[in-house]
Amino acid sequence: MASGFKVEPLPRSGAALPRYPAALLPLLFFSLGHFCVDLYSSALGVLQPLLLEKFGMNFTQAGLLGGVLVFASSVMQPAYGYLSDRLRSRLFTVLAPAVAGVFISGLGWAPSYTGLLFMVALGGTGIAAFHPQAAANATAGVRRNRSGAMAVFVSAGTLGFALGPTLFSLVTTRWGLDRAPWAAIPGLVVTALMFSFASRLPAPSQSQGRFEWAPLRRVWKPLLILYLLVFLRSIVQITFAQFLPLYLNLQRGYRLDTASYIVSCYLVAGAVGGFAGGNLADRFGERFIIVLSMIGSIPFLALFLFSKGPLSIAGLLIGGLILLFTIPVNVVMAQELLPSQAGTVSALMMGFAWGMAGVMFIPLVGWISDALSLQHAMAGLIAAPAAGFLLALQLPKPAKRPTHA
Repeated sequence: MASGFKVEPLPRSGAALPRYPAALLPLLFFSLGHFCVDLYSSALGVLQPLLLEKFGMNFTQAGLLGGVLVFASSVMQPAYGYLSDRLRSRLFTVLAPAVAGVFISGLGWAPSYTGLLFMVALGGTGIAAFHPQAAANATAGVRRNRSGAMAVFVSAGTLGFALGPTLFSLVTTRWGLDRAPWAAIPGLVVTALMFSFASRLPAPSQSQGRFEWAPLRRVWKPLLILYLLVFLRSIVQITFAQFLPLYLNLQRGYRLDTASYIVSCYLVAGAVGGFAGGNLADRFGERFIIVLSMIGSIPFLALFLFSKGPLSIAGLLIGGLILLFTIPVNVVMAQELLPSQAGTVSALMMGFAWGMAGVMFIPLVGWISDALSLQHAMAGLIAAPAAGFLLALQLPKPAKRPTHA
């Protein structure tokens, strides 16, 4: 963790923890939960080739399956953000890892394609319930370098998202799709652990229990720009995560397990990028990092798509790293714009924008792949960060501010 965090004591229920800074406990536990939940949110990409064979799906049906997951796990996050702000129950975060783990790991047991859609939706519900409340409370008590602290939380999730393909590839390669439910064990363990320590975490969401439109109207323009920037970044981020195993396997000829390891490396690079971007934003400013991320990722993503071999894979990893500089930056900027609705606005930036990009573009990429080719569909995605670069230039330039050690 970054050493410059300034933490202050928080009111807590349950037993006191006199030897540890109060802000570090929620950061630790919510980051652990984020790692576990996102471990399952990336599993479908690896499972899809096996599910495609078992259920006889085409690319369009595979894209629809991914769209259902994204809708349930991301588009619905603002609803759970509203509910968590209103009800202030820790169960939103505590139960989420187990719910996500059980239903996503059990996809091979679905009785039909319809049952598969239903199980994906239930697994996505667990993922959606976790993010708003956890993002709103992970940095509670952090008063300095909040982008760096948020980077720890976000990068934990991105790291889980990165390792999900490797976990499920190892399980299915060794034991087959029918034994994949064994992968639910981490989710069950983390839920049990979080349940044991729930009383020591801060009370969820210090909002007034209802959504207020007046503060939103005052900041609608910069909030809209931030939302659109997350949406454009997520077009590449989510469709790559969903289709890379198929692309590398069918278009480039990699074995499925090798393709899964490459996807994990790509996602690990994104986790590193999110951590780096949050800390760089504390030093150089959020606007600069967003502009740099959008324009800097384009040549490397193009290198991946239009070259082959190690040079292509290097372009994929570097492009993913740079593209994800902005994940914690967008969340912190949005929370600072609308602090009274932290859970809802966090969901808007982390889930809803991501989800809308996935719902729209995962099925679209599947349809274009059936109509033209997967290569054409993937190559067209480079237009998204190019549009993001032009939009990021519309963000107001910040006043000079002191840097923190």
